[in-house]
Amino acid sequence: MIHDAPAPTLSALLSNEGLRRREFPAAGGGRVFLAHAGVAPIPARAAEAMGEYARRATEGAQEGDWVWPRVAATRKAAARLLGCAIDEIALLGPTALGLSLVAHGLLWEPGEEVVYYEDDYPANVYPWSGLRELGVRPVPVRTASLDRLGAVTWEALAPLLTERTRLVSLASCHFLSGYRPDLNGIGKRLRERGVLFCVDGIQTLGAFPTPVEHVDFLSADSHKWMLGPVGAGIVYVRKERQSLLRPILRGAWNIESPGFIAQSEIRYEPGARRYEPGTLNLPGNLGMLASLELLHALGAEAVAERLLAARAYLLEGLFEAGFVLCGGREGEDLPEPARSGIVTVSHPGVPSKELMTQLSAAGVVVSMRGDRAGHDYIRLSPHAYNTDADLEKALALLRQAAK
Repeated sequence: MIHDAPAPTLSALLSNEGLRRREFPAAGGGRVFLAHAGVAPIPARAAEAMGEYARRATEGAQEGDWVWPRVAATRKAAARLLGCAIDEIALLGPTALGLSLVAHGLLWEPGEEVVYYEDDYPANVYPWSGLRELGVRPVPVRTASLDRLGAVTWEALAPLLTERTRLVSLASCHFLSGYRPDLNGIGKRLRERGVLFCVDGIQTLGAFPTPVEHVDFLSADSHKWMLGPVGAGIVYVRKERQSLLRPILRGAWNIESPGFIAQSEIRYEPGARRYEPGTLNLPGNLGMLASLELLHALGAEAVAERLLAARAYLLEGLFEAGFVLCGGREGEDLPEPARSGIVTVSHPGVPSKELMTQLSAAGVVVSMRGDRAGHDYIRLSPHAYNTDADLEKALALLRQAAK
């Protein structure tokens, strides 16, 4: 079985087409999947891990001694991905759940402020704007104040901070423009001011190293760059903040209940397990474990390097064909430290819907997304296993459509 075999290195994967297609069935049959910033296909080893769980669950209890070591391994693999302690990881998804746990788990004083980006993905907007109901003042970063969509910098953020600012929440990468903010720099300055920092990490976990040295909370589902199933995810809570962040979901799993007998005194389980109230998404977590182990074998730095190379390859051909990057000017890329695996473009002479139709008909899967102003874009988001031939197929179709 694939999921029992050692995971390949990235160089082996890209040099052996048979191996690539066995590990990633979505790469077969003439298909090219370039939409990992949306909902990614899972690798074969993740599907097999979930299939094994389902088979065992037909033969006996869905929980058993065989599953708990794998849950522990999932927590360990997630901690390795973030470079944090194992007891700082809760195995919860989707992303919005973790962000909402932070938003409602803090004790807010009336008049305190929370800062977020108005044009972030809605999962990282509504938990914060909704705090208005509790007397919290939401302070959005406006796109009009930025150099381009998603380009949240310290210089744009600092003027919004006051003595009443309690928390700032940002995405590790903007879902449309692909801009990666300087999490380390921003987080360090926020900590110096005593401001909490929360991160929606779904668009970088599995694609780029996502440092949490200066992050207090992070949430990310596995179904994008982590190549895991939907509904399985990671919530990071810094150890020093676990006494500050109240568990707002309570059950037999996160509160000590010896012999399944409810106690008169609530004592939470140690570490980030205190945020997991009940039965975990076991099949999802086992699938996520298989995907994380594959990503670790590929290597975080190798994956990031491959994604940036794919970006450069795509943009060279797209710029030659007259495409313009979302929020940019003709022939202009993002600043180098802010670049990601997301390439979102439009063409002045061809509607994005038409481009999408032609790509889909040829078996090339991309996403179409729009901005607040009503402009439509084609978003290409290859992963490390996509070959140059995959990229060239998409480019050839787009070049032809742009003529």
